[in-house]
Amino acid sequence: MRALVQTVLGVATVDLDEDEVVELDEDATLHAAAVETGLPRVVAADRQGANVVAVVDRRPPLMVSGDAGTTWREAGGGLPAGRAVSISPDHPDLVLFAGETRLFVSADGGRFWRALTTELPDITAVAWLGSGSEGA
Repeated sequence: MRALVQTVLGVATVDLDEDEVVELDEDATLHAAAVETGLPRVVAADRQGANVVAVVDRRPPLMVSGDAGTTWREAGGGLPAGRAVSISPDHPDLVLFAGETRLFVSADGGRFWRALTTELPDITAVAWLGSGSEGA
């Protein structure tokens, strides 16, 4: 699995399985898509079908909906403050979350998280590579 990560240095391509940056494009820009959630204090959000994940400015830093935002559950109790999030368009249970300098991956829709050791400066957006879909 690979992801694109917008940082102050440019857009990094990160291999999530190998936990390493494989390329950095200093001239590229990743634009965050706007997703309406109806929630207060939203920092970023992504949507794939009925699945919506929102990064909020509070603890825990995530709100997750499986019914297009009709109901929400809190998630990410052990995660740091968030900057960006992206749901895989191919596997909606795969969620990529970005703190200020670190990435976290969930394979179960945001219940459990795996932290990557790779650090990147000032992350502002993330997206799954090859999906044609940008995260916020």
